[in-house]
Formats: sequence, structure tokens, C-alpha cells
Amino acid sequence: MRTTTLDIEYKTPEQLTRMRDAGLVVAATLARLAEAVAPGVSTGELDALAEETIRAAGAVPSFKGYHGYPASICSSVNEQIVHAIPAPQQILRDGDVISLDCGAIVDGWHGDAAITVGVGQIDPKIERMIEVAQEAMWAGIAAGARSLRSGRGRLTDISYAIESTIRQAGRYGIVRGYGGHGIGTAMHQDPHVLNYGRPGKGPRLVPGLALAIEPMLTLGSPDTAELADGWTVITRDRSVAVHVEHTIAFFADGVWVTTAEDGGRERLGDLVTSVAGVPSS
Repeated sequence: MRTTTLDIEYKTPEQLTRMRDAGLVVAATLARLAEAVAPGVSTGELDALAEETIRAAGAVPSFKGYHGYPASICSSVNEQIVHAIPAPQQILRDGDVISLDCGAIVDGWHGDAAITVGVGQIDPKIERMIEVAQEAMWAGIAAGARSLRSGRGRLTDISYAIESTIRQAGRYGIVRGYGGHGIGTAMHQDPHVLNYGRPGKGPRLVPGLALAIEPMLTLGSPDTAELADGWTVITRDRSVAVHVEHTIAFFADGVWVTTAEDGGRERLGDLVTSVAGVPSS
């Protein structure tokens, strides 16, 4: 493993492959949480389910205790964008939307991913915004894979693809000040990955890099505020927000989405590395 002056941790192919174990725990946990989301369920119950699932897999929750964070997931409802703390008294209602952010550690390596789920019947505009966030995330991942293969790619190629996809889809607020990040032996590492910007800037996209890509959109203004708990970030205009995320690893011949069960094959096709060992069809 080598480290640059930018504090970017570059991994060997073997180390990137080990990150897959944590990624699969995160994927399984989020799938279980998505099934559990329903009117009348509390975010505290979801947190307990997440911790149970993570620990049953022999992993450790990345979030719990991180700079004093008290829970195993972030459960951001409606105008809450990110980092909302689960609570027994926060009960989901029909029409709500919840972003579930989850991390796990296996043998010292981290996985990090997020999904946004509707509770019961949700507004079609919000449902569409969730789709746009997912499309933007996958566009960013694909841009990163193509840039890697070109040998000339830079970090903001991902940012540009995310922003372009969102702008083409409609009028959404792209949250500023928050975004993706490097990941590996720590959950949050350099570099910071913006969800907007011009292409061709920042560190080169090279084998050994691992990134968490996470678009955050709002139905209104992108302006944010932090609540008194020191964690929960909300939209200043109280418009609904969504958040999705995957962890990706960069190999010599492509990428591996470590937090996707199929490694990203369905969305990325032959941009997925052969090291992933997932079928092409």
C-alpha cells in the first residue's frame, strides 16, 4: 500500500478484493432494511435491525461510535438529507421518504452505501427524484470506469457526469458541501468527491483507488442547515431530499461496485473488472 501527499490510500488488488466482504454485508443489511420500512415502524427499530444484521455477519458497524455517533445507521426522513440519528420516537408514516445510510467493517476494511425508500405510497415527484439520484450515481460510476480505462481520467469526471445527469433530468437542488469520499482502512478518506463541477480536475483515477459515490438531491433549494444534535443535516427550505451511495474499487481493467450484489454488472456491463468474478450475462 502506498500513500500520496494528498493522503489518498491506494490499495493492492488483493486489498480491494477484501473490501468486497464488507460491501456485501452492507448490501445485505440495506436489503433487509428496505423490506422492513413501513408505516408505523420507527427509525430506532431500523437501527436495531441493522446492527443485528451487521454483527450476525461477523462485521462491525462503521458508524457506531464514529466521532461519537450513537447509532449503526443514518436514517434521514423527508427534509433530512444526511446523518440523521435513528430514534424510537420517530415513527414512519405513509408518504414519507427515508434515506438509509449504512457502513460495515470486516477485517479492518470498510463498505459504505445508502438507499432511499418510500414509505407506502409516495408522491410521484419524489419517486422520480429517487430514480434520478440513482441514475446520476451510476452515471458517475460509469464515467469513472471509462476515465480509468482511458488512462487520462480525473476525479471530477465523476462529478461532472453526476451533475450532468441531474441537470438533464429536471430542476433539482444538488446539495453542496457534502458528497462522496475515499474509503478503505477508514470510512472517510481523501479525496472528497463533489456531485458537481467541471471534468478533468483533481487526482487521477488509477488502479488501487476506492471511492464512495453519493449524490444528494432536493426538490427545492440545495441550501442546508445542521440541527442542534450536531449531526442531522436538513434542507433549509424543508423540501424533501434523497440520498443514494455505492462503494467502488478501481482495478487495472475496470471497476467493482463492492456494495452491489452483482458487483455492478447489470448497470455497467463490461466496465466491471474481470477480477470481480461475476458473470457477464
